[in-house]
Amino acid sequence: MTHPTLPAPFADLAPFAAQWARPSENARSEIRWSASKDDFKALYDAMMPRLDDILALLSQHPATGMPEDVHNLFLLACAFAEASPHHELYGGSSAVPYSFDARRFVRTDGDAAL
Repeated sequence: MTHPTLPAPFADLAPFAAQWARPSENARSEIRWSASKDDFKALYDAMMPRLDDILALLSQHPATGMPEDVHNLFLLACAFAEASPHHELYGGSSAVPYSFDARRFVRTDGDAAL
């Protein structure tokens, strides 16, 4: 499997980027909806201790025109932000408890690449 490139200090997160980092919200949602409790935990455990460093690096770049490796890290950070509640609040479930099935809410602009 080919892994997306990430900035050198975060190269070890490339397997997570390969699994989770997608260029659109709808694509990241598809990954999240099919994730297991172990998938959420592994992503959370890998990303949470490094989040300050990741955000510090991302803050050094404009939102548009990032180098490819930084953009891949940005997409991984987006995936983490969207997936972390499933670990922290929902017991590792890919569904939101006591809620409508998230697949019912399809963003019409959700396929726009970041």
